[in-house]
Amino acid sequence: MNVKKFLLSCLTVAAAFSVNAQETEKTENVYVPNWYVQGQFGGQHTIGEIAFTDLNALNAQIGVGYNFNEIWGTRLTINGWKSKAGWLTNNGVLHKWAWNYVSPMVDVTANLSNWFLGYNPDRLVDFGVFAGIGANIAFGNDQAADANEQIKAEYNFTNREGLRCLWDGTKARFTGRVGANVDFRITDNFSAGVEVHANAINDYYNSKRAGTADWYVNALLGVKYTFGKSNTTRVVPVAVPVEKLVEDKVDHIVNNELDDLKKRVDELEKCCEEKSQPVQVAEPIRRDVFFTISSNKISATEMVKVKEVAEYMKKNPNSTVEVTGYADKGTGNAKINAKYAQNRADAVVKALVAEGISASRIKADSKGDTVQPYADQILNRVAICIVK
Repeated sequence: MNVKKFLLSCLTVAAAFSVNAQETEKTENVYVPNWYVQGQFGGQHTIGEIAFTDLNALNAQIGVGYNFNEIWGTRLTINGWKSKAGWLTNNGVLHKWAWNYVSPMVDVTANLSNWFLGYNPDRLVDFGVFAGIGANIAFGNDQAADANEQIKAEYNFTNREGLRCLWDGTKARFTGRVGANVDFRITDNFSAGVEVHANAINDYYNSKRAGTADWYVNALLGVKYTFGKSNTTRVVPVAVPVEKLVEDKVDHIVNNELDDLKKRVDELEKCCEEKSQPVQVAEPIRRDVFFTISSNKISATEMVKVKEVAEYMKKNPNSTVEVTGYADKGTGNAKINAKYAQNRADAVVKALVAEGISASRIKADSKGDTVQPYADQILNRVAICIVK
């Protein structure tokens, strides 16, 4: 056995462990759920067979919403004003009519910028999509009734209507919609935006029979006001990269204590030769692999800890490791946190297997947010490895 090399390896590992405990701090943005109100004005185009400009009308919308997190939210809107339709007869006569409506809708919203690019409270432009359901309450269809009489006279209809879906009074119909929006940040609380959404409603809406759903598209400009703060900051620990620090520390030990080290090595080597006993090291170790919010990805700095565990287990072939995942109780809910904790434990297990550790030597567990090993909530986004 080369005792000198063994001791130098032990010193290197010990230096890495002590250096790895050194941490610095950074500030992390944390999303705060919030309420908002918005007002919008623009135009509507009702899908039809006559000229595009003949089917355009003014449109307005007001709404109130709540963002549960940086991606998902919901809102209630009231949209309305006027819709238009028309019929160009075979004789070249154009008949046009308009009616009024009010449409309360409930939407589910998704912020695509935060979803794909990560949360950034200083981002100037956010892209989003939404989908919703509600009702369309239409009234004032007198112009359609007048147009129907003119069409009947022109075609000499006597026993049936020209507009076969003609309605009167006030009609409430189920409506579904999908849309997209772009918001431009002005201040922390104010933003301006553009929204386009398409609405589907039954075939009776424009009084004409087509055999398919009727559609109208709204394009709106508006402003949004967010109540209170939509984000805050918290301080999180960041492990200092260890490669260079380990190298410097080992060099310091070798350069400043080389004589003493050689003396001790010689004594130990002599003792080992006399007793014919190998040098063994089998001390339990623990490594805490930290993760960022809503993530199970192991960073480069935290991967160093995983490799340390793997190297230790390779040198101690009878050792086993228990990997336990945790989640921050202050963020999300119990169901989501249980998933994050399990995914973090699985990520560390996968990394150990990739480093050459047999899966039979690894035990994985997950505590979700039911156990918080650290007093600081942020530190509980962790997978703890204990090697025995």
